[in-house]
Amino acid sequence: MLSSSLVRSGVRISRTLAAAALLGLLVVFLVPVTPADASAPLRQHAASRGKFIGTALATGPLSSETSYRNIAATEFSQVTAENAMKWESTEPNQGQFTFSGADAIVDFAAQNGQQVHGHTLVWHNQTPGWVQGLGAGAMRTAMQNHIGQVVGRYADNPTVVSWDVVNEVFDDNGGMRGSFWYNTLGQSFIADAFRAARAADPDARLCINDYNVEGINAKSTAMYNLVRSLRQQNVPVDCVGFQSHLAIQYGFPSDLQQNLQRFADLGVQVRITEVDIRMQMPRSSSKDATQATYYRNVVNACLAVTACAGVTIWGFTDKHSWVPDTFSGEGAALIYDENYQQKPAYTAVHDALAAGGGGDDTTAPTAPGTPSAANITGTSATLTWTAATDSGGSGLAGYTVYREQGSTDQQLGQSATNSITLTGLSPATQYQVYVRARDGAGNLSTPSATATFTTTSGGGQPGGPCTATGTVQTQWNNGYVVQPVTVANTGTATLNGWTVTFTLPTGHSLTGSWNATLTTSGQTVTARSVNHNASLAAGATTSFGFQVSRPSGNTQTPSTYTCASP
Repeated sequence: MLSSSLVRSGVRISRTLAAAALLGLLVVFLVPVTPADASAPLRQHAASRGKFIGTALATGPLSSETSYRNIAATEFSQVTAENAMKWESTEPNQGQFTFSGADAIVDFAAQNGQQVHGHTLVWHNQTPGWVQGLGAGAMRTAMQNHIGQVVGRYADNPTVVSWDVVNEVFDDNGGMRGSFWYNTLGQSFIADAFRAARAADPDARLCINDYNVEGINAKSTAMYNLVRSLRQQNVPVDCVGFQSHLAIQYGFPSDLQQNLQRFADLGVQVRITEVDIRMQMPRSSSKDATQATYYRNVVNACLAVTACAGVTIWGFTDKHSWVPDTFSGEGAALIYDENYQQKPAYTAVHDALAAGGGGDDTTAPTAPGTPSAANITGTSATLTWTAATDSGGSGLAGYTVYREQGSTDQQLGQSATNSITLTGLSPATQYQVYVRARDGAGNLSTPSATATFTTTSGGGQPGGPCTATGTVQTQWNNGYVVQPVTVANTGTATLNGWTVTFTLPTGHSLTGSWNATLTTSGQTVTARSVNHNASLAAGATTSFGFQVSRPSGNTQTPSTYTCASP
């Protein structure tokens, strides 16, 4: 086995060959092998699919807890230092570098045949105050020197294969974050950081990383545009990281796979870098089941995208999770509990990897139970139903709710759990609805029995007229994003719900949307308000967005938008 001290002494070895020499398992990241035994650890199943399964490690429990070390060594093929490689840990004072924690992580990984993903070089958090107070010239020099020293230390080490070069550069609206980096250096610090990292290690894979970019939305589209622009300028951005700090109470990003694929189409590697899925405490069996479904969905999305290298869980035991200290009243976000016992989430990850994303699953889930309607208003209703079961191996991925309308049934919404709140409904209207379950392989169940409810005639009545105007934010050879579609209340009374319709050109198809519920009938798309933007005061505006795929070379986009209330 090659030790990290040997490679640090100056003996440079081809990273691919050295990684293979560390442990034969690592070669399967490039060449899939035969399926793992059903009871094998996560890393063996991931390797059989050509993916890694990773975790973030903390130096404290790594040095003091046997259970922590054993699980970390056995189950995972990649590790990320939770804090030990951040700026405050490696260069707390200018020019004074310390690598004891980082070296401990790297040495542990080398001993256990694991790869290391370096995290993180340039970030607005956990960066010492001495950096933040520098002028532009000194700050740029300090950044380049820091990257050169940290990346350069491990450039000859075959265990350290990739880096988060810049981290969290966008705000939640898709604008550049007003960090001290951006305020002092402007956007150029991003390209400068990547070029410095490439100079320090020509072989490492260099990544940009952010949160709330899992679905197709304004922030992820801003990331998409940045990565495309940087690569056009020959800036060495090799991969994009999707943190995926999710919570079961906020729903699952159903367009995760589509989003991963659109980035992959830019020619970059994609990866899930920091997934954890928290819940409002206390835990319950139903919350555990929902969490397990979310974990399975994340893994299956990565398995379905060739350019997705793997999934890293941000820690693995609830005993050492960052979540409870950050989100009041929330926790239990990981796949082992605080006593190092496997949770349903572990089984979901294991079975998704073992099943290879459901490629061989042709068995549909059972039909869900009959939905029951509650909390009915003029524009909304909450449905619940008995969960379906799946025996095909790919696991339940979620549910779709339809309105029975004869030859063409309208899709009202999708949910990862056995409940949903429908919005944008018409007042004083009868709805006959049913539910179908879907699994990780895309198999659909038979419909549930139908249920009927009628919306009230009260508070959901429209208050006045409205208009809608769409703007094409970005487009490429075979697709485009319209963001924003601005909805304006042009009346004198508050709108309690709105509906926008538009027509897609022939051959175009909807691939994602945000801030509205979109349904299609042929080429006609209907966008309905959701809870947070249904109420629109006189003179006020709100917006939504969507993404479309189209035949290569076709440059058409929708041109006319019609608004009604609701």
